[in-house]
Parts: sequence; structure tokens; C-alpha cells
Amino acid sequence: QITIPESVTTIDRGAFTLCSGLTEITIPEGVTTIGNNAFRGCSSLTQITIPESVTTIGERAFYGCSGLTEITILPGSLTAIGEKAFEGCSGLTEITIPGSVTAIGEEAFEGCSGLTEITIPGSVTTIGKDAFAYCSSLTQITILTGVTMIDEDAFEGCSSLTQIIIPESVTTIGKGAFCDCSSLTEITISGSVTTIGKDAFAYCSSLTQITILTG
Repeated sequence: QITIPESVTTIDRGAFTLCSGLTEITIPEGVTTIGNNAFRGCSSLTQITIPESVTTIGERAFYGCSGLTEITILPGSLTAIGEKAFEGCSGLTEITIPGSVTAIGEEAFEGCSGLTEITIPGSVTTIGKDAFAYCSSLTQITILTGVTMIDEDAFEGCSSLTQIIIPESVTTIGKGAFCDCSSLTEITISGSVTTIGKDAFAYCSSLTQITILTG
């Protein structure tokens, strides 16, 4: 167990990388940045609370924290979730992304195979490449109005997903965005979409209904 003193404002790059015995950590209010690889490979860490003061979660900050089951991100100043920030957190079942977040980086939650549902707030404009790829237990995705782009392979291999509604703010569905979502039966696409990329819904072998609304 580690308690970080309240005087700390930055947890820098690699600060606790591969501390595989670490089970609990308290991040105090006042920390603004969780750096790249800060807790990478802390495989025994089970829960974490991100305080309101944090504005950035860096690349690979919690990469491979396979024991992590719960992340609480308090509503506040967080604007960016970095590339691969939570990739491979296979024990994670739930996360709430606050409405202050504008960017979800590439592969941010890739391989979070225990994650069952996710809501993308309207403050986010782009869902990054591979952001939720191979989240194989994901059954529900809610994308709120405000998102404009679903990038390449964003939800590839989400094999438990059964339906998806693309909101009217989305204009681009990237290459392979929902490729190999083998349980997907129903898709509703708004009329504002101008581009559906190559293989966007390829190998969706259960798909029986596609509704494209008029613009």
C-alpha cells in the first residue's frame, strides 16, 4: 500500500512501473498529471480513484494492470485519456468516463475483456483507433451526441455486442470500426454519416438489420 503525500502534483513517467506487489494506492487531490507508464504492470492493483484535479492520464499509465477491477474517475478536470492508458486491464468490469473528457486515445481500453458496458460522453469528439478493440464482454455501448468520428477498429472484436446506435453527430465510421462484432444483430446509423470505411462491419455474421436514417 502506498499513500502519496498531498504535496505531489505530478506522478511522473514510470514512477511505479512493474510494482507487481502493489495492491492499493491513494492519489491525493492536487495531482494534475499521471504520467506515461506511471503504474504500468502493477498487476496486483485492484482499485484506483482518480481525483478531480487530474487533467491528463498519460500513455500506458495503467497498461497491463490485470487485477484492476474498479476505476473511479471523479468528475472534474480530466480532458484526455492517453494511448493504451488501460490496455490489457482484463479484470476491469466498469468505468465511467466523465463529461470533461474530450479525447480517448488509441487502444486506450483495448483488451479490457471484463468490461461489460461503456458510455461515451458527448464531450468526446473522436473515439480513437482500437480504443475498445477486443473488449469481448462488452454488451452495451452508448455513444452520446457530440462524437463526430469513430476511428479505425475502434470496437473491433467486441464479440458480445448485440446492437449499436450511431448518433446524429457522427460523420465518419472508420475502417474496421465494428469488424468481427460477431453477435451484432442490429445497427442504426444516422443520416449525418458521410463515410463508412472499408470493412467497417465486416464479419458481423449475426447482423440481420441495418437502419440508415435520412439526413
